[in-house]
Amino acid sequence: MSDIQKIIVPDVGGDEVEVIELCVAVGDNIEADEGVVTVESDKASMDIPAPFEGEIVSLSVSVGDKIKEGDVIGEMKVANGDSADEGASEENASDESSKEDAPKQEAPKDESKSEAAPAASGSSEVIEVAVPDIGSDDEVDVIDVLVSVGDTIEKEDGLITLETDKATMDVPSTHAGTVKEVFISTGDKVKEGTVVIKLEVAGSGSSSSESASSDASSEASAPAAQESAKQESAPAASAGSETIEVAVPDIGEDGEVDVIDVLVSAGDTVEKEDGLITLETDKATMDVPSTHAGTIKEVFIKAGDKVKQGTLVVKLETSGSSSSSAAEKPAEAPKQEETKQDSQQKETQQASQQEASQGRSPVPPAPEAKNTGKAHASPSVRRIAREFGVDLTQVNGSGPKNRILKEDVQAYVKAELAKPRTAAASGSAPVGDNVLQIVPVKPVDHSKFGEIEEQKLSRIQKISGPFLHRNWATIPHVTQFDEADITEVEEFRKEQNAYHAKIKSGLKITPLVFVMKAVAKALEKYEVFNSSLSDDGESLIIKKFINIGIAVETPGGLVVPVIRDVNKKGIEQLSQELIETSKKAREGKLKAADMQGGTFTISSLGGIGGTAFTPIVNAPEVAILGVSKSEMKPKWNGKEFEPRLMVPLSLSYDHRVIDGAVGARFSTEVAANLTDLRRIIL
Repeated sequence: MSDIQKIIVPDVGGDEVEVIELCVAVGDNIEADEGVVTVESDKASMDIPAPFEGEIVSLSVSVGDKIKEGDVIGEMKVANGDSADEGASEENASDESSKEDAPKQEAPKDESKSEAAPAASGSSEVIEVAVPDIGSDDEVDVIDVLVSVGDTIEKEDGLITLETDKATMDVPSTHAGTVKEVFISTGDKVKEGTVVIKLEVAGSGSSSSESASSDASSEASAPAAQESAKQESAPAASAGSETIEVAVPDIGEDGEVDVIDVLVSAGDTVEKEDGLITLETDKATMDVPSTHAGTIKEVFIKAGDKVKQGTLVVKLETSGSSSSSAAEKPAEAPKQEETKQDSQQKETQQASQQEASQGRSPVPPAPEAKNTGKAHASPSVRRIAREFGVDLTQVNGSGPKNRILKEDVQAYVKAELAKPRTAAASGSAPVGDNVLQIVPVKPVDHSKFGEIEEQKLSRIQKISGPFLHRNWATIPHVTQFDEADITEVEEFRKEQNAYHAKIKSGLKITPLVFVMKAVAKALEKYEVFNSSLSDDGESLIIKKFINIGIAVETPGGLVVPVIRDVNKKGIEQLSQELIETSKKAREGKLKAADMQGGTFTISSLGGIGGTAFTPIVNAPEVAILGVSKSEMKPKWNGKEFEPRLMVPLSLSYDHRVIDGAVGARFSTEVAANLTDLRRIIL
């Protein structure tokens, strides 16, 4: 028979789809399951895979054509020409083999009726295993199917491998058992709830058969059964336990956040408030605490996952009821094995993630290494590459089997934008392709000039650095400098602190609290400072609440917790909140919710020194006030110079939203409120 085979469109989930890219050309040698053409429906894009390994002989479609299931899109010469003949001979021999198989299948049934009895009595059941919450509302690509019909798998074994625009992950089996049917193929699109396999799992019949065999056993087994019953009933006599689910609490984020560390594993004993997982937002890292003390029975999260409020983290057995502890005891040995497997999988995944993140170079090597015409990438990545005009053969892939990920394309684009061109290569002219026209900094070997020491940036610095850079580069800053006379305010503050020391209340009022009240009063009058620019830049979002962020220095870097409703609280209440919040910040116990919802920020360097500085606006806010160290200065009162305590103020604002005249009036208003506290109660 001929070794020329047709390439036929499989089930593409719709009537007709449009060909948006030809992934191969006539004469190309490709592997089985490698994309031949990319098609796009109204819901997703996907590759039509090659059914064999071999050479493309002809293509009968072009970009823009409409195709459907069953259409022929080309022909290919199968790499092993005998495969078709072998397949034919196998088909010719099918009748004979089926005849031979029939008695083979019947014989075991006749010979093992006793074995079939438990199955008939319901010793197993067939369940459906579906895709769990994968942190994405959209469909994602299946890049590998890890099981096939007849496979015996354990709980948590991978079924399929998915690839999103951020990571690859395996969908684990929820139970141990035998795969009866597989519904997914490589290249399919799936989402939460999509059925992956049908799985035959052990059911109630096994326990009944075990009880039947134990009843039929000799009397010698009775003492052992009694002893085991005593051991199992011992927990029942105790206070009792229950298995509860611990989920992610309110973390102050509407979207999903990254899990950067898993702090527990199955079998661990934890106390209430012990950390279970560590999350990282764009502002801080935090631990999700355990709501109870107990033993970890199952962990549902791994490093690299995305979670949000309500996501299940662990199942926890608390001190309590009998049934669960008794039922779980016989499974301890396999649980330990599972724990080892889980930890190994976790270590492997973390290692691969580290290799991927460390091995991915922002500047790809010389393009000559990629001239094969092949690029392993998912349809979503190909679509992104088309949008940016990127030749995927020039991009180094960091995914499994050198698959090109979305991050690889983004890194390539960034590197190309920052790469010097022609005249700019000398570093003396702006880079033409650089969006911000920034002249690149030439690398310097500083060790040539003397001894050096390299220190890693803290986690907070790594997180906040890009955001500060973005704010400084994208917001047109104007900084208004002023000073306020706080002589009377300082005298009043010292009097109040002396009073609280006398009554031993433990409260200490700082100058910053008065600045907060002065700013809150000014924000009520000039509400443009309490606004944000809309995403499209067409309007202002005026906020009817006043929440002030306070920059706090911590061992790990600068954080900005938010004090809410400053305009509605008194000096003493604000002082107490500021003390507690600053302590939490320095101890690293702030939650994401503690740093969100700010409408204005104050950065105070009064306890350190300096006369003025230029604070960077904390987007999406439109203004920030810097406070420097107060100083006694001679001020003219109309008759003579007198010493007055003056505090420098540095007001930075977004000039797209706030005009210079309004900025000066706001700064003057704040200074006036600080000078005369009576203005605050008007």
